[in-house]
Amino acid sequence: MRDDRALLARAVELARRCPPSLTAFSVGALVVDADGTVLAEGWSRRRDPHDHAEESALADLGPGWQAPPGTTVYSSLEPCSARASRPRTCSELILAAGVERVVFAWREPGVFVDGEGAELLRAGGVEVVELPELAAAARTPNAHLLG
Repeated sequence: MRDDRALLARAVELARRCPPSLTAFSVGALVVDADGTVLAEGWSRRRDPHDHAEESALADLGPGWQAPPGTTVYSSLEPCSARASRPRTCSELILAAGVERVVFAWREPGVFVDGEGAELLRAGGVEVVELPELAAAARTPNAHLLG
C-alpha cells in the first residue's frame, strides 16, 4: 500500500535538488504504482532550465508511456495548468499518460500564472488529493520567490 504522506514528503525533498531560479518554482515529483513502488522521480530544471518536475519524471518512463491502473503522481506543487516554455503543461502530460491520482502539497500561488491544475485534472477524471500540512516544507526552497 502507498503511504501518501511519506511519498509526498519524498517529493518535497526532491525540490531541494533544483538549481535556483528567479523565474520558476522548485518542485519535486514522483510517479508511483498501485503497490507503492516508485517508477520515476523528477525535479525542476533537472536536465534543462525549462524542465518541470512532473514532466521530468514522466519523461524518464519513455515517450508514450501509459500509467498502469492505480498510478499516482506526487508533486510538491500543484501541477501546472499554463506555461510559456513548452507546448504541454504538466496537467496535460498527466492526463495524456492516464494517471489516475495526483497528490500535492502546495497550491500554485499566482506569482507566475494562475494555477488551475487541480481543477483541470479533476475535470479530466483524475482523483486529486491536497495535503496542505506539507505546504510549508514545499514553500521552503521557493522562499526567495515569495518575498
